[in-house]
Amino acid sequence: MKSISAMVAVFAFLTLTFACRAGGADAAVVREKIKAGALVVDVRTPAEFASGAYQGAINIPLDQVEKRLADFGARKHAIVVYCRTGNRSGQAKVILEKNGFSDVTNGGGLKDMPPR
Repeated sequence: MKSISAMVAVFAFLTLTFACRAGGADAAVVREKIKAGALVVDVRTPAEFASGAYQGAINIPLDQVEKRLADFGARKHAIVVYCRTGNRSGQAKVILEKNGFSDVTNGGGLKDMPPR
């Protein structure tokens, strides 16, 4: 019975761990988008952004994305969004796509972003 409980606990841990990256693109895809000139947008709060951000990223918090669509540039330009875990960036991706942006990639969390 202990081994079943232990397996269930491990399964739950792994599920939660990988769920945090849900919707995030493969690291190689993110790296190629950035290398090709994608706009990198951090959708965390200004305080989170100030505590450390991806080099070259701009900060447009999730709650401002829809109000600041002009700040994302051309609707066809590549955009990579990221946050802390990939959740808010996934929401930002949906908002941008609903507003006509055609090349939006969820980079996941800051820790998932490729080195510069």
